[in-house]
Amino acid sequence: MTDRASPPADDFAAAFQIEGWPVRGRLVRMGAAIDRILNAHAYPEPVAALLGEACALAALIGSSLKFEGRLLVQAQGDGPVRYVIADYGTDGSMRGYCRYDADAVAAASQGFARPGARSLLGQGVFIMTLDRGPDFERTQGITPIEGEGLSLCAEHFFVQSEQVPTRVRLAVGSFQTATDESWRAGGAMIQVIAGDDARGTTDDVWERSQALFETLGDDELIDPILSADRLLFRLFHEDGVRLEAAAPLQAQCRCSMDRIATVLDSFGPEERAEMVEADGKIRVTCEYCSTVYEITPDSVS
Repeated sequence: MTDRASPPADDFAAAFQIEGWPVRGRLVRMGAAIDRILNAHAYPEPVAALLGEACALAALIGSSLKFEGRLLVQAQGDGPVRYVIADYGTDGSMRGYCRYDADAVAAASQGFARPGARSLLGQGVFIMTLDRGPDFERTQGITPIEGEGLSLCAEHFFVQSEQVPTRVRLAVGSFQTATDESWRAGGAMIQVIAGDDARGTTDDVWERSQALFETLGDDELIDPILSADRLLFRLFHEDGVRLEAAAPLQAQCRCSMDRIATVLDSFGPEERAEMVEADGKIRVTCEYCSTVYEITPDSVS
């Protein structure tokens, strides 16, 4: 396998191309970035795993965008998890958040297997939103929640909204070292390029690509010792695969004191007065990163 650039060991998204095949792919590996996002809250294990899937998926799809902006991947339903959202910026910044009912999640987790998207979210919708900034309208696609993984939701989304046959694998798990335990996440995606008069049908190649893709294990996607090069070589070594330059990922919330002050300024004086605590300060906690902002009432106009 030949590389245009060697990817970092962790926290990156990169495209890959199977030599001579009309199939394109992307790979995401997340270590410290996803650990920081998931540890911002004391999520139950199934909820953390769901949010990790959403973040890996947002990075997989968002890193392919050809414009500056943001991709929001979210799902919401009537289940124990009310909604999950992952926010990816084309600069590689990521954040995510889940809102859930702890008792309901515990009740749904009484089996041997980790409950997935359908069990946690119930009946609901999967949404992807493209935000190109204030000068453009947001574009949004919505499909029903399908199956026990967000990977199936994404596959159905691409078939219904983009008419692009797509396969997605997502994995989230904790990794134990001699000194600590940390979260890891990974994702892989392949899509077939439609046949035309020049290349003919791509059906046979797509079938073979999917068969190889099915051999990819969750443990391989999150294994910190298994490099991206070796992982792809295991999958497609008979045909060769070219890994493109990697884009870095980092956990970075977009909250700030100025943003919080702007939000508080939207409330009237009486409403802000009700927010003041006993020591005379207003405290606002970011729902994404759990940063607590302390503001004196007279600092808000």
